[in-house]
Amino acid sequence: MEEFVLDASALLATLQDEPGAAEIDGRLNRACIGTVNLAEVVTKLAEGGIPPEVVSRMIASLDLDIRPFEREHAERAGLLRSPTRALGLSLGDRACLALAEALGRTAITTDHIWTKLDLGIAIEVMR
Repeated sequence: MEEFVLDASALLATLQDEPGAAEIDGRLNRACIGTVNLAEVVTKLAEGGIPPEVVSRMIASLDLDIRPFEREHAERAGLLRSPTRALGLSLGDRACLALAEALGRTAITTDHIWTKLDLGIAIEVMR
């Protein structure tokens, strides 16, 4: 059974019922998200005017496997800056990729620029 690591864009797509949400929803029970990407999701939802208690309930209702951003992930995310710089990947993007690589899982995103990556990390772009 393939397992996945969610990028913030993927979780936001499912929470906001955006294109690709159905495909992502079907993988949630086999997915995890890193704390860096979860912070991005919470930020976007709060910026969208959703009250903190509602944001918290939304996240809790998904019963996600939430993984900490460990030293090894931080180091790898930093080292991914050089090969991803030209494509403009953020720290959050690189944190997701570092976690996916460390766990041997497929990273799920809605960001099409990731299709141009050749890092030896499995990636699925939804939408």
